[in-house]
Amino acid sequence: MRPSAQDAAGTGTGRTGTSAGAARPVRVPAPPGAGDTDRARARGAGEPVGAARGEHTHSEPPPPRPRALVQRSSVRGQVLDALRTALVSGELRPGEVYSAPALGERFGVSATPVREAMQQLALEGAVEVVPNRGFRVVERGDRELAELAEVRALIEVPVMLRLARTVPAERWAELRPFAEATVRAASSGCPATYAEADRAFHRAVLALAGNDQLVRIAGDLHRRAQWPPAGAPAVRGRADLIADAHEHTALLDALIAGDLDVVRALVGEHYTGAP
Repeated sequence: MRPSAQDAAGTGTGRTGTSAGAARPVRVPAPPGAGDTDRARARGAGEPVGAARGEHTHSEPPPPRPRALVQRSSVRGQVLDALRTALVSGELRPGEVYSAPALGERFGVSATPVREAMQQLALEGAVEVVPNRGFRVVERGDRELAELAEVRALIEVPVMLRLARTVPAERWAELRPFAEATVRAASSGCPATYAEADRAFHRAVLALAGNDQLVRIAGDLHRRAQWPPAGAPAVRGRADLIADAHEHTALLDALIAGDLDVVRALVGEHYTGAP
């Protein structure tokens, strides 16, 4: 997913990534317009003021506004997912500025859902707002990655070791499809595909603790740790992804066998090499 090289008129321009083929358009359905016409007629016909405002009356049902909001939220979510994928794959390059209109043209949507998705990424620390230009992808260094890995280890390792002592083998065996999915994703060589499978495996493991806040916070840290730093290769190589995925299967084997010494060693190695 790369944005167009040109911004839409009247919104300011910024540097953009090179376009790489058409992406499937994400279409936003037009909001229903019949309600506006009916309300205008109501004003001329002397109907109650509530009907003119679109409020419920005995003669006219309220317009389906919530449906339009749900559809808009869905589009924004799709754009956010696509932008996150582009961050992991390196298509959105650290230090580059991307405008909402150019990205919107790329996705086949207006600038509004793109801007809202970018604002969410700004809250997550992936981009920063550049007034009158767009959004700059944050340049992160090795120190930030090391700090994220340390925080993830502080949160996840004690939980995983506790689960290793308390969760029965049959429950661990149920996670085999998640571990195998990371191996398949790594074999594809696609960093974005692997990143998603990697998060799904860790999320499934931590979910056994029954703490939704833990899963949410750890997932946010994990996602941030997957963005490539500035000055480094844009993506991890296929061999690195496969090695990381095999750590998942080895860890799961040790958890099923109840071998705590091997679990401790593998968990330590896995988080040392995070993401």
